[in-house]
Amino acid sequence: MRNKPFILLFCFLLWGGKSAAQVDSLAVVMDSIAVDTFEVVVGNNIITNTSSLNLFFEKLYSLEKEKGGKVNIVHIGDSHIQADLMTGIIRKTLQARFGNAGAGFTFPHRLAKTNGGHYVSFSSNASWNSRRNIYAPETGMEVGLSGIALETREDFVVEVNVRDNSYDFNTIKIITPGNSSSFDVATSSKTIVLESTVPKKITHKIKSGEVLGSIADKYGITVSQLKKANSLRSDNIRAGRTLKIPTNQMQKKEVKRSEFIPLPITADTLSNYYHSDEALSKIYLLPNNSRKEYALSGVVLEKDGPGLIYHSIGVNGAKASDYNKYPLFFEQLPTLKPDLIVVSLGTNESFDKMAAADYIAQMNLFIANVRAQDPEACVIIMTPPPSQFKRKYPNTFVASYAKEIMMQETAKNYASWDLFSQMGGLFGVNRNAAQGMMAGDKVHYSKPGYEKQGTLFTEALLNAYDNFKTNRD
Repeated sequence: MRNKPFILLFCFLLWGGKSAAQVDSLAVVMDSIAVDTFEVVVGNNIITNTSSLNLFFEKLYSLEKEKGGKVNIVHIGDSHIQADLMTGIIRKTLQARFGNAGAGFTFPHRLAKTNGGHYVSFSSNASWNSRRNIYAPETGMEVGLSGIALETREDFVVEVNVRDNSYDFNTIKIITPGNSSSFDVATSSKTIVLESTVPKKITHKIKSGEVLGSIADKYGITVSQLKKANSLRSDNIRAGRTLKIPTNQMQKKEVKRSEFIPLPITADTLSNYYHSDEALSKIYLLPNNSRKEYALSGVVLEKDGPGLIYHSIGVNGAKASDYNKYPLFFEQLPTLKPDLIVVSLGTNESFDKMAAADYIAQMNLFIANVRAQDPEACVIIMTPPPSQFKRKYPNTFVASYAKEIMMQETAKNYASWDLFSQMGGLFGVNRNAAQGMMAGDKVHYSKPGYEKQGTLFTEALLNAYDNFKTNRD
């Protein structure tokens, strides 16, 4: 391998504690190198510092052994997470083994005019205002658990519709700023039929040889009435044309409409919720009182049975610092009862050319904010995946972030999963693109790319859990 000495030298320079500016300058130099000539060696697919996950693994073990209770995992990130492609694969795979306890946290991204997951759809007759956490706080727009503020001043109906019947639910939890009880829930199973009388519609298709007079005589009206009803200026007509026939006759018409059936809602300290003994696939959110505005942070859909819930929260363009500036996000996090929190942030920091020390400081603050609300929740930090600046320069910032994440995991008592290395590291982007796993911007991944990431993470997590069970016994 003739390029091996250069690779070793380059890696030594990269990991040798260079400043952000120095690291970024290396990316420009690398543009002249045919990166496909390098051999990319991917290490073992493992989660490190797994002892920090023992409490989570104990709960997972209890679920698997006793077939009772629920285990909650919350995955928080940026645009890599918002579309729920990677997390969708993780959710399906883990629930196949441990039981499907529901779709978990979901948010009406469509009403916020952005992309979201596909398991649950939302539609509304009203227009909604939104604000992502990437922007500075604004009076009246409280960004909570979804990372996106959503509110309206209009009278509204929001339809919540489960597209995948494996996620039919028994309980819906409504999360609002201040836990205000500003939403009602309803079904629309009752149909009302209204009858009325309307003028009878009669038409006549002109046949060859017919004239206005013969047609008028047939229906007992005058030629003048026939011409007026059809806006005719002359007596000339064409075969094949359809004429309206004026009449005083009336006919009955049925009008059907659905009436919303209110459902009893219960409040606790974290949410307002409704429970149904029968599984539901559709429900409606309605205003429960006359307010000037209604704000929604998200909903949670759960099943009655035991199993695992994999909640997904992502915001396009978000950084750890964006979550940190909105306390309501962390205050609402206990609603999801997280046993494990998975964090996927760093790509947007790298495109801001944030120094590794600053990135780690914000990440550590994020972890501290999480633990202040959920002290028993275990944490896994994913390193950000490989990407390129301007579709050609290797993103060395995410490489430095990955290094720093791994170096402090023991001191900060979290586990790490090195997605950066598993997807090929600095020189993996072009290979991933050639395999159809990258989007055109060389930053985001395609559906197969995200699904591969989800598969790899699930494999690493289950291997770590199985090792825990072996050593436990």
